[in-house]
Amino acid sequence: MQIKPFRAFRFNPAVVGDVGNCIAPPYDVISEDARFQLLEKSQYNIVRITKPTLGLMPVLRPAVQSYEANGGFDSDESEVLDAPKPKEAKEVNQYTRAAAYLAQWIEQGALRQDREEAIYAYVQDFVIGGTKYQRYSFIALGKLEDFGKVVKPHEQILEKPIVDRYNLKKATSADLGLVFMLYEDQQKIADKIITKAAQQDPLIDFADEVDVRHQLFNISNPKDIEKIASMMKDKSCIIADGHHRYTTGLKYAQDSDNPAAQYQMLAFANTVQDGLVILATHRVVENLRNFDLKKLIDGLNKRFFVTEYKFNNPQSRRQARQKMLEHMKAEHRADKCAFGIYGGNDCFYVAVLKDMDAIKKAAPRMSPAWRTLDLAILHKLILEELLGIDQKLLTKGENLQYIKDTPNAIDDTIYDVEGGDKQVAFFTNAVTIKQLKMVTDAGERMPQKATYFFPKLYSGLTIHKL
Repeated sequence: MQIKPFRAFRFNPAVVGDVGNCIAPPYDVISEDARFQLLEKSQYNIVRITKPTLGLMPVLRPAVQSYEANGGFDSDESEVLDAPKPKEAKEVNQYTRAAAYLAQWIEQGALRQDREEAIYAYVQDFVIGGTKYQRYSFIALGKLEDFGKVVKPHEQILEKPIVDRYNLKKATSADLGLVFMLYEDQQKIADKIITKAAQQDPLIDFADEVDVRHQLFNISNPKDIEKIASMMKDKSCIIADGHHRYTTGLKYAQDSDNPAAQYQMLAFANTVQDGLVILATHRVVENLRNFDLKKLIDGLNKRFFVTEYKFNNPQSRRQARQKMLEHMKAEHRADKCAFGIYGGNDCFYVAVLKDMDAIKKAAPRMSPAWRTLDLAILHKLILEELLGIDQKLLTKGENLQYIKDTPNAIDDTIYDVEGGDKQVAFFTNAVTIKQLKMVTDAGERMPQKATYFFPKLYSGLTIHKL
């Protein structure tokens, strides 16, 4: 893949103060409550631009409301931007607002463009289950390529987010968030350069709300830049995160006559590193008519070996839960397809597929690599065939919730099922890098929300203005 350095716009601490207060998670993982919390941290938080509101601001908390009333934009955007009325162009209004913030921050010097072109080393330190990890990536401009041999997507995309991101990019003429790209380099050329760059003082150094440390370093030495660019020339990349943002870039490049639109700001990580962590994304069923747990378990027994872990008190419940998780992981290590199941009936279950012919018959057009995915089997043989949650219902989004494997996710999900808010939970093993490569090499995409790369790449570290 062709890459090149660029002069990023970055937050200027002389104007904004603590730059860490201006950085935010990717737009698509920010709830409304989290958005307000970010706005309270700084009037310059990037969430104002990456997740803009509609023309008329909602009721704000005091700190944000104060900014809107003093020196910031008015609650009525039409006074500042001459925005169209919501009835006429409701979506355009919010994107115009985002563009105005970006222009204002650049004019104020809150965002300042670096003097020289650079590649940016992005180092993240984090802890999972008591184990310390460090993930390396570098931020550069990558030449946009249609999906194929050079750029390989791994999950399905939806139309609505693409429309949203396209409108934002069209209004701002900027890359605001990072697309996470994976490549393989056994020689670790870029990683060695990042290690050297990390000996300098960081451009940014802050810890986020889940105690992940984010550091950004400058790589401006022409020889180092050339080494990285040369290494990447013959590399293909898998999109780990940011499928909608990359697809938006392709559409924008097709529609724009600006040569700069042919490149997009991307973050690249070597798969040959211990810090590249994929966590599971569990599934929880809700709002399903005539759901019957006994009928589900009876149906599972036809194609799966089903093991029960019963309990009758809080202590045995904890033990049963742990046995379920250990059993799942043991089967996964043995290359078996296994799920944990809980339906609120004083029993945890582990289901292990008896015969791979079942998924072969259910998905004959898919590759052997795709058919080995736990989630492929879960979606085809259980959700679709036993529970009737087909692709149409998945698209509607009323019957299935995706739960990222954060520290308390499993216990919280168990409580939701016991409380009756959810009907049944399916606990899954994480997809491996090997599986990811095999499926994308076959030119296929995994089921939606198949991977959870942790930690997320944050927005606002660098901005690419076209």
